[in-house]
Amino acid sequence: MTDGHRTIEQWFEDRDWRPFRWQRTVWKHCLENKKGLLNAPTGSGKTFALFMPLLINWINQNPESYQQKENNGLQLLWITPLRALAKDLELHMQDVVDDLDIPWQIQRRTGDVSSSVKQKQKRRMPEVLITTPESLHILLAQKGYPNRFKTLRSVVVDEWHELIGSKRGIQTELGISRLKGMNPDLTIWGVSATIGNLEEAADVLHGVHPNAERPIIVKAKQSKKIHVHSVLPDEIETFPWSGHLGTKLIPKVLPILDKSGSTLIFTNTRAQSEIWFQRLLEANPDLAGTMALHHGSLDRNVRDWVEESLHSGIIKIVVCTSSLDLGVDFSPVDTVIQIGSPKGVARFVQRAGRSGHQPGADSTIWFVPTHALELIEAAALKDAVEDNLMENRDPILKPFDVLIQYLITLAVSEGFKPDLLFDELKHTFAYQTLQPDEWNWILNFIQNGGESLTRYDEYNKVEVDEDGLWRVFDRKIARRHRMSIGTIASDSMLRVKYLKGSNLGRVEEWFISQLNTGDTFWFAGRNLELVKIKDMTVYVRRAKGASSKVPSYMGGRMSLSSNMSERLRLKLREANEGRTDSIDLETIKPILDIQRTRSILPDEKQFLIEKSWSNEGCHCFFFPFEGRYVHEGLSALIAYRISKITPITFSIAMNDYGFELLSDRDIPISEALEKNIFSEENLIHDIMGSVNDAELARRRFRGISQIAGLVFAGFPGNQKKGKHLQMSSGLFFDVFMEYEPGHLLIQQAYDEVLSTQLDEARLRVALQRIQNQSVIIKEIDRFSPFAFPIFVDRLRERLSSEKLTDRIEKMQRQLEAS
Repeated sequence: MTDGHRTIEQWFEDRDWRPFRWQRTVWKHCLENKKGLLNAPTGSGKTFALFMPLLINWINQNPESYQQKENNGLQLLWITPLRALAKDLELHMQDVVDDLDIPWQIQRRTGDVSSSVKQKQKRRMPEVLITTPESLHILLAQKGYPNRFKTLRSVVVDEWHELIGSKRGIQTELGISRLKGMNPDLTIWGVSATIGNLEEAADVLHGVHPNAERPIIVKAKQSKKIHVHSVLPDEIETFPWSGHLGTKLIPKVLPILDKSGSTLIFTNTRAQSEIWFQRLLEANPDLAGTMALHHGSLDRNVRDWVEESLHSGIIKIVVCTSSLDLGVDFSPVDTVIQIGSPKGVARFVQRAGRSGHQPGADSTIWFVPTHALELIEAAALKDAVEDNLMENRDPILKPFDVLIQYLITLAVSEGFKPDLLFDELKHTFAYQTLQPDEWNWILNFIQNGGESLTRYDEYNKVEVDEDGLWRVFDRKIARRHRMSIGTIASDSMLRVKYLKGSNLGRVEEWFISQLNTGDTFWFAGRNLELVKIKDMTVYVRRAKGASSKVPSYMGGRMSLSSNMSERLRLKLREANEGRTDSIDLETIKPILDIQRTRSILPDEKQFLIEKSWSNEGCHCFFFPFEGRYVHEGLSALIAYRISKITPITFSIAMNDYGFELLSDRDIPISEALEKNIFSEENLIHDIMGSVNDAELARRRFRGISQIAGLVFAGFPGNQKKGKHLQMSSGLFFDVFMEYEPGHLLIQQAYDEVLSTQLDEARLRVALQRIQNQSVIIKEIDRFSPFAFPIFVDRLRERLSSEKLTDRIEKMQRQLEAS
């Protein structure tokens, strides 16, 4: 055993701890300079697995002076997707080196770190730097960056499953490729708590190197028991609808809060978290002072206070969103409550892991359905958790906007030589198929603005110097670029601030645009009155009385994962066969019985279509059970194909279980089935014809244009309004479509519509499955329990909440009477 091993083993022994065998396995591989991916559950000791080998190596190399040597340069770069996670990592690592009397500095470099600290880091890097993908690229955009990374030995990418499959993941790939370009001997490891396609995830992180050894995958052999309980209603509405049941179960949630020392209540959206916080306070005013709200739109100071208060025990309940999925190491949390279906197994397990967030501790999570049919999902989740069946995270390939941003990042600092950089890029997973003609187009775009923008100097960003380096010399362009680094493009956010007082957070511009001065809305757990809007700031004051408006956010709705869809169909088969050993299925047996009586309860070999009539016209309900996103594309596709058979127009509604086509005339569904409307043939052509593909691509292009640097969102405190950004990106879209239809960013926009918005890959799989099923058309005189919630979702878009509730309750009485 080496000196380093003995020192670290003694550190564990002094705390009455013992390293796990899998931790020692990771140490061994790291010390042998192997690359890999660690798959370990939340709270299992991942940090010690990957931080300790660095210290072991340091002690081995400096046995006499490891406690004296200072200013050693950057040794470890730890990349994490969340700033909140960075804060805890900094504290934990600093505690270790302080205990060992190693004079290392552990620091963060994230958006919330002061500029003075960042300036000190430019002059002298700490031994360990914890940062985000965006902040890594900001470092690469600074002159002299190769000198700051010259001592770097190791890179760890934490929570890799949160990054893979996103443009932030591509940023991470590109950043690592540059670091490896400067130091091919870097030791690189990823950490993933919950992911299905581990081998592919490891390949994506480490890139494409044909003759290199495959990355090693280490799985933590540590069983973490997850106890899943359902909060069940006393009575089941036989015709359920979305969002109606959840808050009715608050009387059953309050006792759980009373029994638990501390609780995280997870909701799926920011709007839902505001509603639950409000309703819990109304149900039990004594919770005031012991309960807090936490979501991504609240001011950073507010979130920091909540995190610290929960950690110190000042508050015991936090209503939160995914902003705390990874969050902070809240060791005092006893219980997690999930409001509504999380729509994915991995997300559910991640949230459950916030309780018992220590090695060896059990996790407890309560599932609160927001409508009765979600109890089928509860049953499916319990099985999936038991079987450890996690979703895959599919990687993104070749997003040109991220690559263009990256090239400008390098050009504003030290510059780059295209031939050398092209070789680096070809070794990344994302850009392994980058073609020379695409590369030349991109180089022309950043140098001359492409064919369309050649005459505009601000888009002629990069010049070639006398040494053949491609560089940005214009200071204004460089400053704008550094302020725009990042790949998260969302709707414009307005700051919410008291007329006299503190910041509360941010809301999206489109929501505020629907309000008038004097209107009230609920935000940050407070009832607020809109006073005025000035300079991208919403000024408010406290309001009295009830408020019905809660800010909602674009993209807030989640869709069933493919794993959950498959499990859902299996649960329906069990219900069909009478195998209701699940308490969740037993609870909703009255609903399933009515469904079976009025229509059928389809199993995985059957595809159900229900046809009925009402005063509105002819309704056709289709039940693929594939999730909202797939149904969005599938419903448009089927509507388009039927309209090609006979001239007909439709209204469309959908949820995670099915979709509705409504027309004022008879829908010829039997004739349509004879024409094979579920065929894969001409899928791309038909799906693009079924939607306003140009408008969808235009919307995607807005984010692409920001990432690629075509549109500048403005400097801090002086951001441009969303409508101005939309107009600017829309103008570029129109110009490129007319004068440069082969523009790679336009091509990317259409590709993203297919792959992301319409989920073409899953849509194709769904069509293949339907073609192998027995299609059953049931003509029914009244809506079935499966059809009713889809019908309600369509009504929701045009009725106020009060009118909607009245209308639904009347319909429920009629349906139950029948």
